[in-house]
Amino acid sequence: MNELTSFKRAARRPSVHRMVLLASAAGLAIALVAGNGDLNLLATPAHAATGSQAPASFADVVAQVKPAVISVRVEIDGASMDESQENGVTPIEPGAPLEKFFRRFGQGSEPQGMPQGKQTVTGQGSGFFISADGYAVTNNHVVDHAKTVQIKTDNGTVYKAKVVGTDVKTDLALIKVDADKSFPYVKFAEDDPRVGDWVVAVGNPFGLGGTVTAGIVSARGRDIGSGPYDDYVQIDAPINKGNSGGPAFNMDGQVIGVNTAIFSPSGGSVGIGFDIPANTAKTVVAQLKEHGSVDRAWLGVQVQPVTAEIADSLGMQAAQGAIVDEPQAGSPAAKAGIVSGDVITAIDGVPVKDSRDLARKIGMTGPGTSVKLSLRHKGEAKTVTVLLAETPDARQAKADAGSDAATNGVPHLGLTLAPKKDDVGANNPGVAVVDVDPNGPAAERGVKIGDIILDVGGNTVANVADVKKALTDAQAAGKKSVLMRVKTADATHFVALPIA
Repeated sequence: MNELTSFKRAARRPSVHRMVLLASAAGLAIALVAGNGDLNLLATPAHAATGSQAPASFADVVAQVKPAVISVRVEIDGASMDESQENGVTPIEPGAPLEKFFRRFGQGSEPQGMPQGKQTVTGQGSGFFISADGYAVTNNHVVDHAKTVQIKTDNGTVYKAKVVGTDVKTDLALIKVDADKSFPYVKFAEDDPRVGDWVVAVGNPFGLGGTVTAGIVSARGRDIGSGPYDDYVQIDAPINKGNSGGPAFNMDGQVIGVNTAIFSPSGGSVGIGFDIPANTAKTVVAQLKEHGSVDRAWLGVQVQPVTAEIADSLGMQAAQGAIVDEPQAGSPAAKAGIVSGDVITAIDGVPVKDSRDLARKIGMTGPGTSVKLSLRHKGEAKTVTVLLAETPDARQAKADAGSDAATNGVPHLGLTLAPKKDDVGANNPGVAVVDVDPNGPAAERGVKIGDIILDVGGNTVANVADVKKALTDAQAAGKKSVLMRVKTADATHFVALPIA
């Protein structure tokens, strides 16, 4: 393929005359009835599909849920947009795959021919009411840097809204409409959707408003590189620019996700959209309502995924969990006795798949929470209780991507080692890497000149002889790979090298 394909936020895009934002909302079965001029939520679903059969029509559920879906219109000062672009203030982590798109199509883009920072631009997105008293959910990138926010309901009524709180890391925002009436609203789903389940999206694509699309859940647990807590639900119900912040519904009329990004080679829908899961949205929205911001718990460890090679070197049956490169000094993990080389396998009995899964689970937990971590410690199962703390501003938890390179069968490591020099710290354990074969397995796994090998196969090394002995012992034990703890200029992490 010659066509460049990229991830794209279902983003707010300003233009001279109007601004179009990606918003999507899907509507299904929740019964709303009129009573004394108010619309109230009923518990009985109006429509449900059984088995694998497609419903004859989505019309009944769409008609009942559509009143809860809103269009969100914002005004943004051009100078604020310039400043946000210069400072990288976007819902996307700097350097992430989505950043390029967001700078092109998102809040930082300027209408052609307009002087930067001299005008007010407008944008449109989607959202949905989650309570009768006017609380509504949308995307952070829809309302970010907004001077004013207005919403338009399905019947065309326009209300002013205020931003209650936003969360950049999950791209969620909570807004509030103050009015002397009750609003129709929808609820988040309690159960996770299954791959293959039907979904319906209702939103405001290209500013058109009230547009309905249908599809299925294509996948779950998608990581698209937009942030440390990626866990998207992928759907194929078409969503486009203007759908951002809208809901996707299951067949019981419950919100299974908040539409936030698309995968597209051209800017239009190709049937691959990404939703923030309902469970994540519920947790974040509850904190935004109570505090106006999200306080995330801090464990205080540098971690990386357990690859097949790491699992083999540790004698683990499966490549699962997050291996601790190094606990941060004074962190909750350090206080609980977690040490380098421990593998975190579960939190409160719930298995941890990898380092990103650990980051998400801890990140969705509030500070001051006590959790039980299941560990593999020096080959033995161990459980520790950790009191999670508030995340320090200067130490945001993030997972090391680790190395996914496979063993290539090369019998040598491709390293030249030497004792550490005095300026590196000769009195401390470790052996310096003074040369790396660019075609060797160590180079493939990111080992660089200047790195310090601290231990090999769980044994601390102080000289080259220690390294050789550890490698010989690992080979004698029938290991196919050996685990090394390596200190770089930035951090300490584990590297599994093939020795078979």
